[in-house]
Amino acid sequence: MNKCHKKEQENRVEQLIDLVEKHTRTERHLEQHSDISDPENLEHAEKIQREREDEINNLKNIIAYGEHEKNSEVDNLKRNIKYTEGYLDHNADHMDEETLQNTIEKQEHRKEQLDNLT
Repeated sequence: MNKCHKKEQENRVEQLIDLVEKHTRTERHLEQHSDISDPENLEHAEKIQREREDEINNLKNIIAYGEHEKNSEVDNLKRNIKYTEGYLDHNADHMDEETLQNTIEKQEHRKEQLDNLT
């Protein structure tokens, strides 16, 4: 395994960990606050959770079985960028500063990844 491939795998593992943590935090938040949240926000959060689950499964397959098509990675990045921008537009005012900064940094990382793949 060359150095570049090792770094890609490390990044994927870190991305997987990050996604699982976000998924877990959102699940807890939904369990604790679903009774007082706006139905539109709940629907949006559930949609994001489904997308995270898809991305988690995709990353698990990549890590376990090797590379996947570049096009699907590009499509996934574009989709995640789009959905995260929408999420930030609707929720930035209500997010704690650390979560907001982490989300913005993750978004920048996705854009860099997309630039590298296209």
